Amino acid sequence: MEENQRKDQPVSRRTFLKNSGLVLGGLVVGGVAGGLLVRQREQAPQQPGTGSKQTADFNQALMFFTPEQFKVIDAACERIFPEDELGPGAKALGVAYFIDHQLAGDWGSNARDYMQPPFYPGEATQGYQGRLKRREIFEIGIQEMNNYSNEKHGKKFYELTPEQQDEVLKAFESGEVNLTTISASSFFQMLRSATLEGLYSDPLYGGNKNMDGWRLKRYPGNQMAYTQVIEQEKFVEMEPLSLRDHQSG
Repeated sequence: MEENQRKDQPVSRRTFLKNSGLVLGGLVVGGVAGGLLVRQREQAPQQPGTGSKQTADFNQALMFFTPEQFKVIDAACERIFPEDELGPGAKALGVAYFIDHQLAGDWGSNARDYMQPPFYPGEATQGYQGRLKRREIFEIGIQEMNNYSNEKHGKKFYELTPEQQDEVLKAFESGEVNLTTISASSFFQMLRSATLEGLYSDPLYGGNKNMDGWRLKRYPGNQMAYTQVIEQEKFVEMEPLSLRDHQSG
């Protein structure tokens, strides 16, 4: 009976996915991407999978950090994800700009979080509970990193050697640094999570400059459809596309 049912269904799962990809691609362009993105200057339409390196579209304007704060975060992110023989690090990928832009927006002000008292330590699964917003935590954390660096080495964090910077970050990660207003280890975890997000976010949001973070993972980015490769059994490596690539006129 099962065999007869299959004969009555000529559309295979692969064919269904292939056809659905065309429809869903159109919905994404007209709905989400069309409403989020800023219209770019006119250019030739981008073919799926061809990719492009759009350094001109990478927003390097500071929206929250002071230049001094930016130097600290830029240096710290690079030590969390340093450049090596496999590819660029956080500094080259512009991760500090991603964090800056996020802190300037809803994420930095905890606009979507419940922030009313009473505040209790709670369970680890309940996440952060406190009065301070993320942007305030970062401001305090940056200042305390400079204070600790000056105390231990007589220099600001971004002036230290990479080895000394690692020492400071490990002290924060382990909670060895005792702070009165925030938890040093919690700040480090927040910084680490934001660093990883900046590595693999769409360049539209700052970070992942030239989509090189995606290239490290061989991730195709925001392709509108996979119809040209869906029938292939082997892995197909594709040049990544950003959300901006779909705004061609």
